Amino acid sequence: MRTRSNKAARLADVARLAKVSTATVSRALTLPHKVKARTLERVQQAARSLGYVAHGAARALASRRTHTIGAVVPTLDNAIFANTIHALQRTLDAAGYVLLLASHEFDADIEARVTRTLIERGVDGLVLLGTTHHPDIYRMIESNDVPYVLTWAFDESGNHPCVGFDNRAAAVRITNYLLDLGHRRFAMVSGITVHNERAQERLAGVRDALTARGITLNAEQVVEKPYTHTGGREGLRELMAEPERPTAVICGNDVLAIGAVAECQVQGLVVPADVSITGFDDMEIAALMTPALTTVRFPTTDLGIYAARHLLQRLEGKAVDLRCKLPTELVVRASAAAPRPN
Repeated sequence: MRTRSNKAARLADVARLAKVSTATVSRALTLPHKVKARTLERVQQAARSLGYVAHGAARALASRRTHTIGAVVPTLDNAIFANTIHALQRTLDAAGYVLLLASHEFDADIEARVTRTLIERGVDGLVLLGTTHHPDIYRMIESNDVPYVLTWAFDESGNHPCVGFDNRAAAVRITNYLLDLGHRRFAMVSGITVHNERAQERLAGVRDALTARGITLNAEQVVEKPYTHTGGREGLRELMAEPERPTAVICGNDVLAIGAVAECQVQGLVVPADVSITGFDDMEIAALMTPALTTVRFPTTDLGIYAARHLLQRLEGKAVDLRCKLPTELVVRASAAAPRPN
């Protein structure tokens, strides 16, 4: 069995080798942007040569901070959250924080369990995706006094700190666009609405816009599918099997819409001549597919940056707006057009 002949390097050892104070070493290793470049280089070189690794538990005990932020997302198997997580991580890293990521696959009990684990590990703050959460989560946050922020949706109640956008208003906007084109026969491939208020709000927004124009979206005109290309294909297939085919299909996100367009090609349907297809999110591929996808652009990168800044400002004791609604944008492309005359 291999044994260590030398004791682990200490902060004081790094300071001695770099010819700086221990406070400078600590600042250089946790907040490098606040240290002069030449000093930072000396400290980093000394730390590397000594194999120094900060003792996280000891540092957290002394500062009462772990410099970690936890984020709980529905799934890691979907690209729509990648921009937000990437921007969140980069912004936190620049401030000397590490992001710990967990997912729950749209299961409220799993969400509560992984959130408990993050709090037990001493995260300084939490980013939660969505506004609907297991009641245990809010109890844990309150009892442990953990700063948190809700994202990807907007909490209209005003009870929770929130950085997000209005999914219902976005759905109303894209539905009104299709109505203005002349469509009257609608259907929707929605995401699974259970434990997902984003999907619920988008479906509600579509219904609101149609109801305002005297159109009813019946149960058989809505199918709920997982956010996958296969889900989009299956949903489109089921809707087109109805006696009265829709001329416009609104999909709950771009992934579903891409699957729906692919299924139209299999069935010999021309988009948008036979049926218009729309999505939400404006993923990069939405502009590259054929036909290019009409969708709603959400500022997902800004969302990650604003969520990180919100927590960082609260951790620094600064005043911060508890609610921030980011704008959305209708992106008109080739996948939607006026319906054919009857």
